[in-house]
Amino acid sequence: MAEALNVIMRWLHISSVVTLIGGILFGRLVVWPGLQPLAKDAREPLERAVAGRFRPLVLAAIGGLLISGLYNILSNPGHTPRYHMLLGLKMLLVLHVFAVSVLVTQPRNERRGRMMTGTLISGLVIIAISAYLRRIF
Repeated sequence: MAEALNVIMRWLHISSVVTLIGGILFGRLVVWPGLQPLAKDAREPLERAVAGRFRPLVLAAIGGLLISGLYNILSNPGHTPRYHMLLGLKMLLVLHVFAVSVLVTQPRNERRGRMMTGTLISGLVIIAISAYLRRIF
C-alpha cells in the first residue's frame, strides 16, 4: 500500500509540474507571440480568455505540487546539508513560480509576457535542480 501511495504522489508531482511549467512554456513561446500581430482591441479579449482558462489549471497544479511535495519531504528524511541547501533554493524559486503564475492569469495584466519569461526561466531552473537532487538522493 505504501508503494502505491509513493507512485501516486510521484505521478501527482510530475503531472502538476508538466501542467504548470508546460502551460507557461506554451503560453510564452507559442500563444503570446501568436497574439502580438493582432490589434490591441482584438488581442486583449483573447489574452483575458486564455488567462482565464489557464487559471484553474494553475491553481490545481499548485495544489497538487503542495500536497505531493510535502509528502515527498516528509517521507524522505535524512539528507546532507548540500541537499537541504539546494532544496531551499528550489523552494524559493517555487514560491516565485507559484506567485507569478497566479498573477499571470489575472484578467488585466500589462506585463504578462515579461512575467511569463521570468516564470519560465525559474521553472526550468527548478526542474534542473530537481533532476540533480534526484540523482544525489
